[in-house]
Amino acid sequence: MIDVHCHLNFKAFAKDYDEVVKRAFEAGVTTIINVGTKLDSSQKAIELAEKYDKLYAIVGVHPHHADKIELGDAWLEDLEKIALSSQKVVAIGEIGMDNYRYQSNGITDTKLQAEIFVKQIELAHKLKLPLQIHNRHAGKKIIDILLNHKSHLLNPYPGMFHCFSGSIEFTKKVLDLGFFVGFDGNITYKGLAPGEDTSLPELVRYVPLDRIVIETDSPYLTPEPHRGSRNEPQYAILVAQEIAKIKGISFEKVEAQTAKNTEAIFRL
Repeated sequence: MIDVHCHLNFKAFAKDYDEVVKRAFEAGVTTIINVGTKLDSSQKAIELAEKYDKLYAIVGVHPHHADKIELGDAWLEDLEKIALSSQKVVAIGEIGMDNYRYQSNGITDTKLQAEIFVKQIELAHKLKLPLQIHNRHAGKKIIDILLNHKSHLLNPYPGMFHCFSGSIEFTKKVLDLGFFVGFDGNITYKGLAPGEDTSLPELVRYVPLDRIVIETDSPYLTPEPHRGSRNEPQYAILVAQEIAKIKGISFEKVEAQTAKNTEAIFRL
């Protein structure tokens, strides 16, 4: 079992990430990918990856932080240096667009988000790394950007969409571009998330197994029955079990195919 997206580099794990990693491995998780959301957390993701054989890092600037950097400064050069500093870096992410209004940050200027997104797509192309994309209520804009930069996408595996949601129509466009999709613990929640019109189980049924990867987004999106507590990479197994249940297939089949998918995307 592989957790393709978590944040052990966040403060929530500052005191016990070693124990968290140990619990995951003991539970049956074989590989963990830590994801940065700005320069310092990207650097931290690499530091953690260097400590363990089966930890990897993804580096990038999240759309929430697009307004925390200046387009004219050296942030992109710094990100490139970070990406080149370790062979454990397997992608550029999480990058993308987010039109959801958060209490802590509102909605970051969408034009600025798009500029930061495009610059990181170009960097990924330069470094020959896949993308890990964040999308929340910004699917049309993201698809437009990806279509306009199709020559910059790796072939045949350009990357993946993290914490996937959206309509069936949007999902088809994502798959047509060659991307994989990641599902998280929120597939165990009842009802629709704010602003969504298609349930996550419906999307799980629609997406072919050979295009799905497993993630936790720890410390967020803890699956049932642990919802309300801190999420951990060990719960990737619960996500896989839920996918198996929704699709009516064996857990072993989900585990094997999603691991194969992950290895193809990130060349592990």
